[in-house]
Parts: sequence; structure tokens; C-alpha cells
Amino acid sequence: MEPKTSKYLKYALGEIILVVLGILIALQVNNWNETRKNDALQRQILEQIKINLLEDKANLEGIKQNGLKAMASIDNILDNKITRKYPDSIKYWLGNIIQFDRFQPLTNAYEVLKSKGLDIIENKYLVFLLGRFYDDKATHIIKAVGDIENVFGDYWLEFLEKNMVSFKFKEFVKLRDASIFQNDLEKKNFLKLTQDNYLGSTIYLNEGIQLIDQILIHIP
Repeated sequence: MEPKTSKYLKYALGEIILVVLGILIALQVNNWNETRKNDALQRQILEQIKINLLEDKANLEGIKQNGLKAMASIDNILDNKITRKYPDSIKYWLGNIIQFDRFQPLTNAYEVLKSKGLDIIENKYLVFLLGRFYDDKATHIIKAVGDIENVFGDYWLEFLEKNMVSFKFKEFVKLRDASIFQNDLEKKNFLKLTQDNYLGSTIYLNEGIQLIDQILIHIP
């Protein structure tokens, strides 16, 4: 016959094992729940980031197209043969040039992600790309686009006050003397500098668009 002490020890050991198993199972269930919650949060934030990035990309594409039109218009105005052939188009070319855009990336979802902790994103390369866009590239794009606006305020406004007959933003600029950029070397050189400014801005815009495309590939 087994001693009572031995029975109690086996019973107590069994109780301890059950308690330990219960704790382990509870911890595992809690881990599963936390993982599920983190996965759901990750999906929600990345879905919103994707929506923001698609809108940012559309804005960047629009600004880029305006810059390309401006550079092409400058080429036309600086070409005497083209201006003589299409004199009525000069005001529209100037409308393409004497303008500006603004860019401010949509960062609300990214800020939420940072507040929750970047480590909830499993794809660490995606985290790296997001940081490159929001914390680096977007800053350069804002400055490059802002430089165009600064030129508008610092130079073109005064030029318009002195030389324009009528003006509609991003559509046309009608001058008293449409040949001013052919006859005035200073004005011609400023157009060339403006073209370089647009070119530099377009480079940053392209880099931003390409980076957004990279990010979108890595968002599930």
C-alpha cells in the first residue's frame, strides 16, 4: 500500500503541473491575441499609408508635369524662329513658366505608426524606405518646389507689375512687349536660370515618385 505522504506529493506535483500548464497556455493565448492585434494594426496603418502615398504621388506627378511644360515653354520662347511662327502662343508659354506649385506630404498615418512604434512593421526594409521618404526625400522635395515659389515672389511679381497687360495664373501672361525675352539679355538669362531651377526640381520629384513606387511594392 502506497504511503499517504507519497500520494499527497504526487497530487501536489500534479496540481503544480496543471497550474504551470494553465499559465503557459494563458501566456500563449495572450501572445496570439497580441500578435493578432498587432497584425490588424499593422494592416490598418499600412493601408492608410498606401492611400496617403498614392495621393502624394499624384500630386508629385502633377507638379512634375507643370515643370516639364515650363521647361519646354522656355525653349520655345528662347527660339526666335518658333516665337515668330507662333506669336499668339507666347502668352500661354509664359503662363506655363510664371507659376508655382506647393507640396506637403500626407504624414498622418506615418506619424501614427511612429507613435505606435516602428517595430510593429515586420518588413524592416519597408520601415527603412518609409523613413527615407518621409524624413529625407520629402524634405528635399518641399524645398525644391518651394524654390520655384520663391522665384515667383522675388522676381516674377515685380516683372508682371511692370510688363503685363493681363494675367491668369497657370493659364496665360500677356505682355505689353512679347519680344522682351529676345531683346533683353538679362531677361533671357533669367529664363535660362529659371529653366535650370525647374530641372533641379524635376529631378527631386522623379526621385520621390520612384521611392513611393518602391514603398508601394513592399506594402502587402
